Amino acid sequence: MKIKELTITGKTFLAPLAGITNLPFRRLVKECGCAVVCSEMVSAKGLFYAAKKTRALMQSMDEEAPLSLQIFGADPKSMALAAKEVELTSKAAILDINFGCSVKKVVKQGAGVALMKDPLLTENLLSAVRRATTLPLTIKIRTGWDSSGGQAMETARIAEACGVNAIALHPRTATQGFRGHADWQMIEKLKNLVKIPVIGNGDITCAEDAKKMVDETGCDAVMVGRAALSNPFLLAQIDQFLTAGRYDSPGQEEIFNAMERLTRLYVAYFGEAAACKMLRGRLAWFVKGIHGASAFRRALAGIRTEKEALELILAFRSGL
Repeated sequence: MKIKELTITGKTFLAPLAGITNLPFRRLVKECGCAVVCSEMVSAKGLFYAAKKTRALMQSMDEEAPLSLQIFGADPKSMALAAKEVELTSKAAILDINFGCSVKKVVKQGAGVALMKDPLLTENLLSAVRRATTLPLTIKIRTGWDSSGGQAMETARIAEACGVNAIALHPRTATQGFRGHADWQMIEKLKNLVKIPVIGNGDITCAEDAKKMVDETGCDAVMVGRAALSNPFLLAQIDQFLTAGRYDSPGQEEIFNAMERLTRLYVAYFGEAAACKMLRGRLAWFVKGIHGASAFRRALAGIRTEKEALELILAFRSGL
């Protein structure tokens, strides 16, 4: 698969998730076998005003290449400036624009999925960004504000005409959030409409789901978000299943090794105190369905140091 001149080895993308797909988590998922990882949403206005927290979201490492860095906003000028800055100052291999976030504070700015209501602004914004950067350019969209998919198809037509190089579609409406079911028929419809690569997203919880999506829609790749939180190996399993018709499931040893790895990555990046607060929830993702998981989750609530976290993981591991 190619996005502009960039060759992608594999068919799996980690979806951008605010507060989740930070540098340490991306590194773990990449080490577990994901083809392309994506950053959290980066505010174009934040970059324009040189906000430290916004710039921190752009931090990357060579080990996670190729990185897709996602920006959001509704002003063509600031989005173009942000795109230029991403190309000049980050390690991003792909620039992605968010057309799918339905969080109120984003929609209120006219950004995210709100852009899908305004074809003229969409065209002006994408044209400005395309002129500003030579990076491969992608967008992530939803079905739109109703279930017809008309806004998705119109946005896709505009995007392709403006020089966007690939489109990811999460086929839920703006008001659905993550509720209900993703309408995969919309992915097939989009694939039949445009000539650029289409990445399918939504309701993939296992490798079999991904294979079914590819078979039913003809999409060029799949994007996984929430399911990767409890199984960072899922992206590699999908690629293996798509190419070999089988896949290896991680054993408990691999799961616990991943938990220890994430702990060390978080502490190294965020500092011990902040990392431990975050790890109280993050480490709980990995143990769903394992005997004793409830007691482990309760014990996580008290961790304050890296040593305590690693000792708790070891104790849980040894007790199985």
